[in-house]
Amino acid sequence: MTKKFIYYQEDDMFIGWLEEYPDYKTQDDSLEELMDNLKDIYNELASGHIPNVRHMGELQVA
Repeated sequence: MTKKFIYYQEDDMFIGWLEEYPDYKTQDDSLEELMDNLKDIYNELASGHIPNVRHMGELQVA
């Protein structure tokens, strides 16, 4: 399974979030460490243990 994420570099830090969960940002010193953080965040959010998690959906209109 793959998940899309958005990231940018600010000075020496990489900042990012999962496209599906834009409210939950994380940062780290390298892109690899940022990706590890994002995996941890995904597992926590997808577990159902965190209440009131906002989700992103797609709506097809005419």
